[in-house]
Amino acid sequence: QVQLVESGGRLVQAGGSLRLSCAASGRTFSRSAMGWFRQAPGKDREFVSTISWSGGTAYYADSVRARFTISRDNANNTVYLQMNDLEPEDTAKYYCAARDGLPRIFKEDYEYWGQGTQVIVSS
Repeated sequence: QVQLVESGGRLVQAGGSLRLSCAASGRTFSRSAMGWFRQAPGKDREFVSTISWSGGTAYYADSVRARFTISRDNANNTVYLQMNDLEPEDTAKYYCAARDGLPRIFKEDYEYWGQGTQVIVSS
């Protein structure tokens, strides 16, 4: 069993920055690919970013590339999402997810999910 707990979401003005954190417990975190997804009201959950277990490979959605950076600290079982130059369109609940194996961009490929953290970007 895996437990994922996200934190760091809050209200921020457009152009601002936030860093989301996801603390993992209950399994060998260092061997899991980790992902960030988001879901806005009335919309499907969408891919944001994912990172391999080593941190050597990362993928991003086109909408966040060059603004967001995913990273991980295997010693502390935590994955981060640094979000810069935030836009109102980034408003959503952000979810952390884990899976065995390689990083994937499809939510169906992830076995474990956190409860999410809310990000609101005001214009």
